[in-house]
Amino acid sequence: MSEAYERERQNNARLAELGSKVSALRGVTIDIYDDARDHRVIDSTSDTFSSMTTSLKGSASRLGRMAAAGNKVAILKLSGILVGIVLVLYYAWRLFF
Repeated sequence: MSEAYERERQNNARLAELGSKVSALRGVTIDIYDDARDHRVIDSTSDTFSSMTTSLKGSASRLGRMAAAGNKVAILKLSGILVGIVLVLYYAWRLFF
């Protein structure tokens, strides 16, 4: 009878060890998933900024060509856009700092 109790105690100890290993494995799996998801977000953000940079460069080159052509309306638009950008940056700077 005492031998059966000893085996039951050993089984319970082994089961507890196995449970702790499964919990540790689950924690590692969740950490790996979170890390992979963070990298995916960083990559998509990087792609978004890259496309925005390309779009801004294209717009700036088109505005530069219009201004170089001597079109007074285009020059006024370019000046207005630059003044607007400076004002937005100024107020954003004051808002955060």
